[in-house]
Amino acid sequence: MPWPKLGRPGGPSLILALGVTQVFGYGALYYAFTVLAPRITASFGWAPEWTYGGFAAGLLLGGAVAPVTGSLIDRYGTRLVMTIGSALAGLALLALSEARGIVSYVLAMVALQAVTTAVFYDAAFAALTQARGGQARRAISQLTLIGGFASTLFWPLTSSLLAILDWRGVYRLYGLSQILVCMPLHLVFLPGRVKRPVVSAAHAASPAPQEPEAAYLTGNARRRAFLLLALAFSLQGFVISAMAVHMLALLQGFGLSAAVAVGIGAMLGPSQVAGRLAEMLFGRSVSPINTAWASAWLMPFGLALLLVGGSQPVVAGLFAIAFGISMGLSSIVRGTVPLQLFGPVGFGATMGKLSAPGLVIKAAAPLAFAVSLQRGGVMVSTLLLIAVSALAASALVLLARSGR
Repeated sequence: MPWPKLGRPGGPSLILALGVTQVFGYGALYYAFTVLAPRITASFGWAPEWTYGGFAAGLLLGGAVAPVTGSLIDRYGTRLVMTIGSALAGLALLALSEARGIVSYVLAMVALQAVTTAVFYDAAFAALTQARGGQARRAISQLTLIGGFASTLFWPLTSSLLAILDWRGVYRLYGLSQILVCMPLHLVFLPGRVKRPVVSAAHAASPAPQEPEAAYLTGNARRRAFLLLALAFSLQGFVISAMAVHMLALLQGFGLSAAVAVGIGAMLGPSQVAGRLAEMLFGRSVSPINTAWASAWLMPFGLALLLVGGSQPVVAGLFAIAFGISMGLSSIVRGTVPLQLFGPVGFGATMGKLSAPGLVIKAAAPLAFAVSLQRGGVMVSTLLLIAVSALAASALVLLARSGR
């Protein structure tokens, strides 16, 4: 019977189910804030720094709990962790919608960002690795292909909802989506507790060779690779986090109208998907590390285009394409490179440790970049992003040259 096989936990529907929850998760818990932040600031009547500061505090705690979340995934499986995470995310969004002052706002934002480690890509990659073992690379690419539509869907959706609801009503609706959509999908389709990497019969028959465990890095080589990877992911996270919150303001700072800025921002999603689709179709013959450093250099290149011609919509559009492709591929290599270097055993804990410093740096990005825009202007702020993203790409080049 095809239906029982299709719907079994960890089965063929796993990627589609996770794709839906990643779109809802990133859209509601992350991208919506970009649109809602000005309304939140106006509602409370405080300076924008308080709004972004609460968001930053939440990201900071997320970095602190990431290793714990990774260990829980390895111990109890992604079904339990991500199901509970969806429920807590929904409750946190509902609590945020009821915030009436700085204390309740910050507490709700901290709770919200803390549970993202249990429902975002790192946890989803662990689910795919538990289900597919060392053959999870293609599944990770397929998942991020779907997840790339989060910003494309939720930026305009959130803007449209603000025509009929206030920011509190939008967050209430998104909170219910986590409980009514994401939680059941995680409960039904995700694999339970896995004691060792599992490869399905279909994947075992795949012609793609499985890398032997002996090839995974150990000792000093492992520590060096881990540090370089953590540095690169952290610096890229700073740039992506800053742009996720302030891209529209940055584009308008270069002289583009609000409507044009929104249109260019909406190009990020399709560009991410295009990059991920190309990787899925043609990337199997390319080492994940080579994909990582090559795609990473697209980020400073795109920002440089914005720096020299950001007032021209065509040039700004080229920036969005280059930046979006780099973002899209960075999500893939975030799962495939650690899998190639360190192996599937203890993958949840490995991802948690890799994520921790990056989430701390991401926490500072929205507030730091807001201050940079206010005091240094768009040119200085863009130069800062170029320097940070170039340093991240350089770290990945060093990692590739280390012999992997």
